[in-house]
Formats: sequence, C-alpha cells, structure tokens
Amino acid sequence: MKKGLIIYAAGDAPTGWTEDQEQLVRCSMVGAEAVEIITQHTGHYDVQDAWLSLITKGIAQIECRLATFTGDGQLRETGRAIRLCG
Repeated sequence: MKKGLIIYAAGDAPTGWTEDQEQLVRCSMVGAEAVEIITQHTGHYDVQDAWLSLITKGIAQIECRLATFTGDGQLRETGRAIRLCG
C-alpha cells in the first residue's frame, strides 16, 4: 500500500520561503512515497486539494501532519497528525 503525507504549515511562511525549500522538506520525509505541502505562498491551498492530488497518484494511505515555521525559517512538525485515508 502506497503511503502519502500532507504537511499543513500553520502561520505565515517566511519571506524567503521558496519552492526549492519546499522540495527539500519533501525529500526529507522518510517512509512516504509522495508528500504534499500546504503553505500560504507555495504548494496547495487546502487539505482537500492536496488529498486529491495524492489520491490521483495512487496513494492509498494518507496522513496529515501539522507544522509551523520556526524563527529561523525552518518548517517544524508539531507532532499532531491525523490519518485521512487507508
């Protein structure tokens, strides 16, 4: 069963946040075959949009995790997660 992950970044993204930084976060997620990120400036604009994107890629097990931006502009998971599918 393919596993996917949605990272929902709460709060304002730093002004320097780019799609390249988002890609680094995607690559750092071990155990997920596909990762979608939701921020105010990049990625998807809501959970449903990211969820649909993963489902169309054939992902059967999807988890959504909450994250925030730290003072130095890094994305940090809060430890809260919900299983959306599978």
